[in-house]
Amino acid sequence: MSATMVAAPRPRVPSQLLMTATTGAVAAALGFLVVVAPPATIPALVVVSIVTVVVWRTPALAAVAVVAITPLVAGIDRGRLVPGLRPNEALVLAMAGILITRAALRIPTGWRPKIRISRLEATLLLMAVANSALPIFIMLLRGRTVEADDISYALVLWKFLAVYLLVRLTVRTDREVRWCLWASMLTACVVGAIGLLQALDLLGVRHLLMTYWVPFGHDGALAQPRGGSTLALPAATADLMILNLAVAAGLWWKDRRHGRLLAGIAGMCVLGVLAAGEFSSALGLLVAVFCVTLAAGRLGTLRYVPIAVGGAALLVRPVIQHRLAGFQGPTGIPISWTVRLANLENYFWPQLFSGWNVVLGVRPAARVAVAYQGTGYVWIESGYTWLLWGGGVALFAAYLWFVRVGVLTMWAACRPLTTYRSVAALAVFAGIVSTAVLMVFDPHITYRGSADLLFALMAIVVGVGTVHTEDGPTLHHPPTGDRR
Repeated sequence: MSATMVAAPRPRVPSQLLMTATTGAVAAALGFLVVVAPPATIPALVVVSIVTVVVWRTPALAAVAVVAITPLVAGIDRGRLVPGLRPNEALVLAMAGILITRAALRIPTGWRPKIRISRLEATLLLMAVANSALPIFIMLLRGRTVEADDISYALVLWKFLAVYLLVRLTVRTDREVRWCLWASMLTACVVGAIGLLQALDLLGVRHLLMTYWVPFGHDGALAQPRGGSTLALPAATADLMILNLAVAAGLWWKDRRHGRLLAGIAGMCVLGVLAAGEFSSALGLLVAVFCVTLAAGRLGTLRYVPIAVGGAALLVRPVIQHRLAGFQGPTGIPISWTVRLANLENYFWPQLFSGWNVVLGVRPAARVAVAYQGTGYVWIESGYTWLLWGGGVALFAAYLWFVRVGVLTMWAACRPLTTYRSVAALAVFAGIVSTAVLMVFDPHITYRGSADLLFALMAIVVGVGTVHTEDGPTLHHPPTGDRR
């Protein structure tokens, strides 16, 4: 998405008046809070003020903050710290508020927006509409009650598009792309290390995660030796590690610098995937590695994969042994697999394949309330079933179109691997393909943390390289020569 303008001189007096009024209002609000709020809120206000100034001066840091902080807080339940929101959602809203205010103060007289949407962005918008407005409209036509859960799930893809738009409008130069890539990798190392220690039950990490990162307050979710880390979802953590592994590999092949550091990051990402204890994630890792080496023209590197994965497997052997023990049961199949199939057969498939539901969809809500579950719900554990359930053939077709356009776009953008933008494209290419494979098992395109990063990287690829004028209505700072 981009915007152009009809040139006009920037008015100084109205802008100064608006700035004065805004500053006065903010000062009055802060003064009121200092008087009536508890003393503990004063440091928070100081932090908020500093962040506002920093983002105001360098808008790309808003994208860096979202990329770096989201994986650390996305696993905290909605409403736990921020009323009605997960902390990462509140962060995006806060950054957007700062940037919108900044843009409003800088917009020139006579500016008229002209929206241009790329093919990839068209697929994202179509997916969001097919999973929100369209199914809700069909539910109303069919006389079905739209519940709060339907509204919540209808907003899922729109939330990722909000991340996309924030990154799309702020990250403009290759240097700023580099900031985002390194912020993502360093955060991934923290998330991966926490997941590894959680899976191995070391250093009291499991107990630490029980403070805030407990899905729906269900402590049993942390009892298994699986590394959900700060995303509180092992598969999402593995997806995040896979994307950052692709980034690390791309950076090494691009620059041939920081070899040891990037090797350590890549190793932590592999450990994070295996510590998640997901068979599907191990498959996703192999698919992504093949995609990365294929796109980068480094297929010969695949001969080192068994060594790297084998060494990482030795470090997480207790996790792997626990997962393999499931094959020693009476049926010879892990109970998690049989439960997954039973849930689909009992709660979702009968209704989905009844009448016209498979064509029109059932409803956006992708879970069913079940009292005997520790979390209180049974979710759809099949990504392609989720597509048909949430939006019918329209959402299913929109997703396939997104995969096709996304793969072609990223394949072209990552070759040759000469810019940081091309490194982001390499990661997105691997992410889209591996996600398309893993959608057989779960709706990975909606997984918190990993989907945020995927959309942010897509925004980087689409946005960087666009020509912008100093008088444009961008949320970014005017040029001075220099996704999601």
